[in-house]
Order: sequence, then structure tokens, then C-alpha cells
Amino acid sequence: MKLKNKMTKAAAGLLTAAVSFGAMAPALPVAAEETAAAPKYVFLFIGDGMSYPQIQITSDYLGAMEQDPESDILTGPKRLTMMDFPVAGSATTFDSTSFCPDSASTATSIATGHKTYSGSINVDETGTVSYETITEKLKDQLGYKIGVISSVNINHATPAAFYAHQVSRNSYYEISNEMIESGFDYFAGGGLKQTTGENKDQEDSYTLAEKAGYKVIKTQAEAEALTAEDGKAIVIAETLADSDACSYENDRAEEEWALADFVEKGIEVLDNEKGFFMMVEGGKIDWACHANDAGSTIADTIALDNAVDKAVEFYNEHPEETLILVTGDHETGGLTIGYAGTDYDTFLSNMDSQKLSYAKYDSDYVAKYKEEGTDFDTVMADITELFGLVPPTEGQVETEATMDSADKHPESEDTGSLVMTQYEYDKLKAAYETTMSRTGEEEIGQEEYVLYGSYEPLTVTITHILNNKSGINFASYAHTGLPVAVFAKGNGQELFEGYYDNTEIYTKMATLLGVQ
Repeated sequence: MKLKNKMTKAAAGLLTAAVSFGAMAPALPVAAEETAAAPKYVFLFIGDGMSYPQIQITSDYLGAMEQDPESDILTGPKRLTMMDFPVAGSATTFDSTSFCPDSASTATSIATGHKTYSGSINVDETGTVSYETITEKLKDQLGYKIGVISSVNINHATPAAFYAHQVSRNSYYEISNEMIESGFDYFAGGGLKQTTGENKDQEDSYTLAEKAGYKVIKTQAEAEALTAEDGKAIVIAETLADSDACSYENDRAEEEWALADFVEKGIEVLDNEKGFFMMVEGGKIDWACHANDAGSTIADTIALDNAVDKAVEFYNEHPEETLILVTGDHETGGLTIGYAGTDYDTFLSNMDSQKLSYAKYDSDYVAKYKEEGTDFDTVMADITELFGLVPPTEGQVETEATMDSADKHPESEDTGSLVMTQYEYDKLKAAYETTMSRTGEEEIGQEEYVLYGSYEPLTVTITHILNNKSGINFASYAHTGLPVAVFAKGNGQELFEGYYDNTEIYTKMATLLGVQ
């Protein structure tokens, strides 16, 4: 349901003026009395690395999974919750360093309305001026409760941009200290990085948090029992995966909390008469895209959308008082829907053959292969079981370049289009040999980096082949300069229409909420 814009003419005029000064200009101050009926409850969802390709491929995959296998007529994508929001805009993402920015600088733009260098959090390009965040303003000026949630480490760049001010995003211990000093009410998700500092000789961050009055929770049972009466809380997922982040959605056990569960608990403990602001990051979308793992990208985009559903449920109870925003900080991986080897075709249901993330395959399988010197045939059997890829049939020696469209995807009752060509099989075997020969001491040259990035050659080649056979491709292991979507639902949603810079996400929020 589309709500009326609650801004007064004076506030709208200030916003127009702020936009006209350009993307690099700081947001203009807006007095609280110049806005009317600001939303009491604000949800800001950030899909790290999530732009239009990640959203669309997820929607298309879900549609493909509902496709009638007996029909040749495409029924189309299945819309995500965020895609059904009544207002959609677009935001550019460049920073002071590059048109391909990083999470620290882009999250700074969203949180403060200022550009800065890649790698810096809420400080200017000189590193001497700190920027106050929207969350700090809401806490200090309006008494809102504040929640910060992430599926990766809660002192990682994007969540840190809502409470910290550091020249380097890698100052994890200092970021943790600022998190504690913020006095914010609810932190949840992956574990803190470098809890005793780089030299491991400082007081543990969790101990410092407890001394500052936080209830530190590290089991799911304790998290389930948490109530608003417990006061300030830091909730760390009981099951931690790669780099002490939450599990990829592809790897998450059924009983293990998903991102949506952390949001649901956050709503419970933050709800109050003055209002709250909750920032929720789907951080593993970015990590999956860096690794060119399309299956995990899709699964974690679905997980973010499921978390959005929890906010929509709350909105349905408080429609006049709630604003929900969903955006990304930047795009990662140069994801495309379409691949040269499949011409105009996509086979997205192939992605359902992937049973685990690249990271879990590395930790649970590749590490064991190296330790035990596992032969390729045994490895290939695991690949078939876990990713669905099947060796070429006997005598099949054609390459993709010499096969017509039908032959590129040989059909059989058991394997569909997942039988590899000889060309693909040879690439996979070469990657296996590179993985097995690596000691970790090698310098990676240009050719190997283009092939494998900084990832295990075997693993990234598996995902590349599965992606490509599905009609998906990645152009990079890094970020790109694409704009990101901005979806809005609720009080003040009309502000977020149009094509603007990511600094204007802050400006529009500040205008609507009436902070100085």
C-alpha cells in the first residue's frame, strides 16, 4: 500500500537543495521540527555485493525451479519480497578512490552522506575528520534504540560503518572498542575479528563488552531466551564458519539460526515507544561473489530476502510508523545472466545440484585431498555428488567451440545438461593438479590469477563450470562500478524514487527522520 509522503514543504525544499549541490556535497542539516510524523521504526537492509544481477539471478532461479519440466514455455522469474516494494530507485556507488569502490567507503556514504577513500570508515580523505553516522544521531538526538546485524563479522566494514570511525577497515580491535563505546542496543551475527588485537596482547573485546554492561551471548539457547529486559546485548552465532562468520545459507543446518532469526529477535528486543533503527547486512552475498560461487550467491540473497520478510511482518502491524529500505553497497564479481558457451540459453535449475558452498568444500574436502594425496577419480566422484557435474561419456571429445547448441548440453535421464565436455573436464583436471601441487608459498602470476583468483584452483573451477553450464558468468573476483537498487516501503517511501548517488540515501533518511 502506497503511503502519503509525510515531509513538509520546508523539508522537501531542503532535500531538493541538497540534491542540487551534487553527490559529493555533505548533507544539509534538517531540524526536527521541519518534518512531520517521521517513522518510528526504520529497517535498512544492505546486501553486500548485491546489485541488480544478484537480485535478478535469484528471482530467475526461483522461477526456473517452479518451471514445469514438461513445458517449453518459460513462466518467468519469481519475484522476491524486496522486488514488490512500491518504490524503487537506483544509487551510484563510486568513492574518492575509484568507480569500483569497497564496502568501507560505500557504507560510509550510506551511513553519513560523505565520500571517502576505499578502506576508510567514517573519516575524510585526510583521516583527521570524523563523520557522525545516522545511527549515532538517532541514538543521541531522538533516543532511538539501535540494532546492527550481519551474517559476517559484526566488526567487518559494513556494520562498522554504522558505529566506528577508522582510517583503516582492518583496525578490527579498535572498531570493536568503538562498537562497545557506541552504547547501541543490539549487535548480532558473526564473531568479532581480532578480539585481542593484532599482537594478541590486549584485553579481550568480549570481556570489555561485558564490563561495559553488554550481555554477551554465544549460544543459540541463550539467544532464544534474550528479552528486552536483559538490556544491551551482543549475540554471536553459535555455529561459526569461515573467518568466524555465520554459515553460508547453503551450509546452514536446519536448526541453526538464519539471518531472519537474528532480525526477528532484534525486533523483539528493540521495540519501544521512542523507536528503533536496525541495519541488517547480508554480508556473505559479497563473499560468495568474490569466489564466483553463484549457487551460494543465490542462497544468501534468498536469506536476505527472508530477513526482509520479518520487517514486512512488523510493517503490517505498524504501517504508518515504519520504513523499510533494501539496497546494496556495491556490486561484486561482475555477475552476468548469460554465457558465451550457452548462447541465448539459461539452465538455472542446474544450480540446485550444488549442495554446499565453495568455502565448506575447501575446508571439508580440499584440505583432506591435499593431506591424503587423493587421486582425481575419487575427487571427481565427490564433485558429481556435491555439484552434479559428470565426466564426459566415453568417446566424447568435442569442444564447446565445435558443438551446436543442442550438443553443448547433452541430455540424459540422470544428468540433464551437467555432463561435462572434454574441454571442461580437462580444465577441471588441470585445476586439480594445480591445487594438489600448491604449497602456499608460490607467487601467483597473471595467468593463474585470471583463472583462479586467490581461491583454490579446483574449487573455483568447479563453480565456474557449473555457473557456465547454467548460463551464468562472472567477470571479476573483485568489486565493480554498477549502481545498486534501492527499494523502499512505508513512511517516506517516495523520497527514494529516482536515480541518485548513494550519499543521498543518508540525506533522505536524515531529512525524513529530522536529525540535525
